[in-house]
Amino acid sequence: MRSTQLNPFFASLKGIKGVGPKLSLAFGKLLRGDEALEARRIDLLLHMPHSLIDRSLQPGIAHAPDGMIVTIKARIDKHIAPPRNNRRVPYRILAHDETGDVTLVFFHAKGGYLERQIPVGEERYISGRLERYQGEAQIAHPDHVVSEDDFASMALLEPVYPLTAGISGRILHRTMLTALDDVPPLAEWQDGPWLSQNGWPSFQEALQRVHSPLESADIEPVSPYRQRLAYDECLASQLALSLVRKSVKKQAGIARKWSGQLSEVLTKALPFSLTNSQSKAIDDISKDLQQPERMLRLIQGDVGSGKTMVALFAAANVIESGSQAAMMAPTELLARQHLQSIKPLCDAVGIRAESLTGKDSAASRRDKLKALKDGDIDFLIGTHALFQDKVEFADLGLAIVDEQHRFGVHQRLTLSAKGKATDLLVMTATPIPRTLVLTYFGDMDVSLLSEKPAGRKPIATRTMSLDRLDELVHGLHRALQSGAKVYWVCPLVEESEVLDVTSAEDRFASLREAFGSRVALVHGRMTADEKSAAMHHFKDGEADILVATTVIEVGVDVPDATIIVIEHAERFGLAQLHQLRGRVGRGDKASSCILLFKGPLGEVSKARLAIMRETEDGFRIAEEDLRLRGEGDLLGTKQSGTPGFRLAQMEIHQQLMEAARDDARLIIENDPDLKSDRGQALRKLLYLFGRDEAIRLLKAG
Repeated sequence: MRSTQLNPFFASLKGIKGVGPKLSLAFGKLLRGDEALEARRIDLLLHMPHSLIDRSLQPGIAHAPDGMIVTIKARIDKHIAPPRNNRRVPYRILAHDETGDVTLVFFHAKGGYLERQIPVGEERYISGRLERYQGEAQIAHPDHVVSEDDFASMALLEPVYPLTAGISGRILHRTMLTALDDVPPLAEWQDGPWLSQNGWPSFQEALQRVHSPLESADIEPVSPYRQRLAYDECLASQLALSLVRKSVKKQAGIARKWSGQLSEVLTKALPFSLTNSQSKAIDDISKDLQQPERMLRLIQGDVGSGKTMVALFAAANVIESGSQAAMMAPTELLARQHLQSIKPLCDAVGIRAESLTGKDSAASRRDKLKALKDGDIDFLIGTHALFQDKVEFADLGLAIVDEQHRFGVHQRLTLSAKGKATDLLVMTATPIPRTLVLTYFGDMDVSLLSEKPAGRKPIATRTMSLDRLDELVHGLHRALQSGAKVYWVCPLVEESEVLDVTSAEDRFASLREAFGSRVALVHGRMTADEKSAAMHHFKDGEADILVATTVIEVGVDVPDATIIVIEHAERFGLAQLHQLRGRVGRGDKASSCILLFKGPLGEVSKARLAIMRETEDGFRIAEEDLRLRGEGDLLGTKQSGTPGFRLAQMEIHQQLMEAARDDARLIIENDPDLKSDRGQALRKLLYLFGRDEAIRLLKAG
């Protein structure tokens, strides 16, 4: 049960004066991403300002700089209502101070209300953006027009927040201040000496200062107030991950035993040699599997570093020990492709591998589910359909999750709960900076695949302006005559599937005119069958050019493809460009990547394209991506709902995350059930930052 002391934090904003049903829906959308979800005080308190309006500039009307926000003390001279039936003319109020005159302008205003609020002959403090038209000073829709008494209590530094339709900055700030007054102080959950060392205030004090700043530095991410709050969020995240790890490790694993015969046969069946880092990762996994604790391991490899092969060796060892293995991929296309790539090897060594996707007929699905339950399938590959209750294994020993960033911690636990003591192996093709590995995979051991398989040639990367499109098409004619295959990627435009498809279809139509029927098209609006057919045409040689959206970003493997054109490359993030480039250079032929851009380019876009030309090292690219744009999409959070961070910014608060990881490990070692005074306070921290799952694990454990 959540402590009753936290109830004020989780009370609905509806209880605050002025927040009615309509405003409550808008707050739900702003703070929780959905009108249907009720916004609570804690959601509002953790909503950070991004800048400040400074109302301390009080120069007098004549000396006010044009276009600046100023505060003036003026006497109200006259109200001029617009002519009746002409709503285009604004309501105007004339005022003056000893230096000059000013006109307050209001469109669609109610005259009676303004006459009561701003009476003629009275003095008022007026704050807003002053602009001059033909030499006359005007303030349109002033932010504040208040009496002397009200001005005495008005904050001159006003925080500016991200907003949504239906909520003004003034309403948000007023609601924020009421919410701050309503919540009680809580017992300190941070270590005293650590707070002193950093000069950090209490949680309550930090919230107070960020939402009622005394100087502009107070809201900066490096201020002691923001750092304190960011560290709270980091610690909540790391503590939750440590509790997940403790919970999984606590459920006794199986010390698996096998002779090594299967992996020996598999090594001989391979048409290539394993790289050193592949061999080391396989060795790490084998050691984990032989322990009486459940394995939780992340395999992090760059594009084309051979993660699937590492997973196959792990599966072979578990299968030889008498259990089954399952691999979960993010899309049906990828699941089927994984099966195609490993089936010949599985057949050669006697592993019975199958796939389970939504494409299976009812009869085929029934047969597969029966075979799985009877133990007649050794290795099952599928999408998150593997989570479903009807999918029962005879003995699931190893769960492999491909492209982990699309699956959350709770799904990790769901899949591994399919067996008695299932070991968990997670693979990600997005090289992730160390900080973000800590952020999202703090509960896991990590193996890095740092080399590419032997024989892979570097990819020549060039940038080209869209103005030279005809030149590029001419060059492709020559390349196709010498047997090349080409990917042509079009961007998602304004995150709209409709526009995305239109742009891909337009490019498809124009390339069809140039190259005839040798052009195929694949995009996210197609059915799985249509996508699969287009991919097969390209793979099997019926098509030489595949026009695609980013559906080809992950895992698509056509070794003959040697050229990739990425149109509007300036619209893509670095990690995505790197993923897409990795679709070529998978065979032994020289490959090239052409980044087509539309000028003029901004500084960030220029830097991205320059890094792509300079390096193929995915880890360096990931670090640069983090530096250039923050952690936003680096792990695909936008598409997949990975729990994001509201206060901590990894490119700024990197060291805080590392410190939080060490702190969390120490806490779990000394107080595994969070029963001490600090432990009880930390439970409240977990609730405040939405890490309730971890509390449930405490109870279950």
